[in-house]
Amino acid sequence: MIDRFSWMAIYPEIVLLAMTCVVTLVDLLDRGPRRLAAYWLSNLTLVVLVVLTAMYALSGQTVYGFGGMAVSDVMANWLKCFSSLAVLVIFIYSRTYVGQRGMLRGGEWYVLSLTSLLGVYIMCSANNFVLIYLGLECMALSAYALVALRRDHVVSVEAAMKYFVLSAMASGFLLYGLSMLYGATGTLDIGGVFKAVASGQVRHQVLVFGLVFVVAGMAFKFGAVPFHMWIPDVYEGAPTSVTLIIGSAPKLAAFAMAIRLLVEGLLPLAIDWQPMLAVLAVASLIIGNVAAIAQTNLKRMLAYSTISHMGFVLMGLLAGVVNGNAQLAANAYSSAMFYAVVYVLTNLVSFGIILLLARDGYESEQIADFAGLNQRSPFYAGLMAICLFSLAGIPPLVGFQAKLSVLQALISTQQPALIALAVFAVVMALVGAFYYIRVVKVMYFDPAVSAEPIQAPLDMRATLSVNGALLLILGLVPGALMSLCAQAIVQMLAT
Repeated sequence: MIDRFSWMAIYPEIVLLAMTCVVTLVDLLDRGPRRLAAYWLSNLTLVVLVVLTAMYALSGQTVYGFGGMAVSDVMANWLKCFSSLAVLVIFIYSRTYVGQRGMLRGGEWYVLSLTSLLGVYIMCSANNFVLIYLGLECMALSAYALVALRRDHVVSVEAAMKYFVLSAMASGFLLYGLSMLYGATGTLDIGGVFKAVASGQVRHQVLVFGLVFVVAGMAFKFGAVPFHMWIPDVYEGAPTSVTLIIGSAPKLAAFAMAIRLLVEGLLPLAIDWQPMLAVLAVASLIIGNVAAIAQTNLKRMLAYSTISHMGFVLMGLLAGVVNGNAQLAANAYSSAMFYAVVYVLTNLVSFGIILLLARDGYESEQIADFAGLNQRSPFYAGLMAICLFSLAGIPPLVGFQAKLSVLQALISTQQPALIALAVFAVVMALVGAFYYIRVVKVMYFDPAVSAEPIQAPLDMRATLSVNGALLLILGLVPGALMSLCAQAIVQMLAT
């Protein structure tokens, strides 16, 4: 018998699923080219979900449902809240863009985006291997369709095929690893896995064998080297609005999956998975930053930038356990969560400006397209500069605080290897600053490619302004967001 607490654990998922069905029906009846009914209903749904998940998170309660398969805790609810907020912002930014490119003809844009968000929700609350995989596939299958939404655009269809094939392979890795863990521990419940591993009664070799495949599957979802091959092609080939969907909420879902599996389930094996994450982080920082220098396509450059940023998130995850002592776990994992949230917030601005400059039949994807942007609009050039400086980690912007929190977590371990890794990360951040500053140089010092004024809807201008202002405000006073992440992780570790 399912009690009321089971339903309490998944109320946000129920609301999202029900409203996705309603949006589907409304969209069938709305034959207007702009699909305004679906747009406003989707936005209303997301606003309700932001409020609902924030209320759940602020309550501080942890509720398990359906025999422990689902968990509603502070971390899950804040990640759901930020994911919903990100998708809401994306809908506002991309309203004109998707209409001009015929992506609203069949009405799939809003439905598939909400379905992908549902997958993110499931992954954030999953406390069972089956539920993790269910959420992963719900999110991924929607993303494949979104990438190919422009069915008459060859590059988008090609990107969707690459994404589908590589992602299917990575999902197979993850599923095989989870099956090995189930075979070794005899349970699909993450808490049960933790107890079985901590007991020492299971074969270590089998656990490590499964762990390798699990880490490989997670690395693909993060976009970490050497499982990064899909990111540049998909980011460049997908419609810009879809690129922003893929580069925002799914990153928070990947972080949640890593915490659920590696920390809540396999923390006693930290001595085995932390070196794997270290290799992934170092490789991601090198390849991501060096390859980005050679790019002339801004979306492709930001794709390699994403790879390097995921290296920082992984560094936060590998600093939690030192010599078998998890005393620093809360500090390390909260820094990784803070970095992931800040990355999504910053990414919204960068792709928002790209969407703003795009016109019917014209994509503002090349770095050269931003030449002389300051002459056309000092305001939007300033917003883009703030975003790029934040990505580079230049104070006083929030990107600096994010990098600083991860470096502090590494240095506080007082382990020579991790301190050396922190120094290496600083060097790679300096390398990465070059390609961000290059775009700023193009915007401010190169002659303008067009004298056409930049026009944007009021809701987009207002949202971009708030989004850009947050990069500066949170950089000056990051305490509230840091405290929120710390409380979420502490509560997660306590339960």
